Amino acid sequence: MAQLVTDQDFEEVVLKSDIPVMVDFFADWCGPCKALMPVVEELATEFDGKVKIVKVNVDESPEAAQKHGVMSIPNLLFVKGGEVVDQISGGLPKSKLTEKLSEMA
Repeated sequence: MAQLVTDQDFEEVVLKSDIPVMVDFFADWCGPCKALMPVVEELATEFDGKVKIVKVNVDESPEAAQKHGVMSIPNLLFVKGGEVVDQISGGLPKSKLTEKLSEMA
């Protein structure tokens, strides 16, 4: 299951992670975010121990979103070694996300 991260623990959980991280910025009211949620959860299980998959609710934790230039959601941030290596706005098919995460792992 994807871990819920807040502004308070974003740096510790994401930027200081010893494995790559995919961050899903979402909101409860966002239809495309809800559509992406099952895919994110599946990927969290499939990549457990290889890539950390976390979620950030932009309404409850706006600082992390602002700091990383998130202007629309869903927005996926890919972090490796504390550095943002890619960012995708909108959803991608599971196959493309799997490919991306496999490259990072």
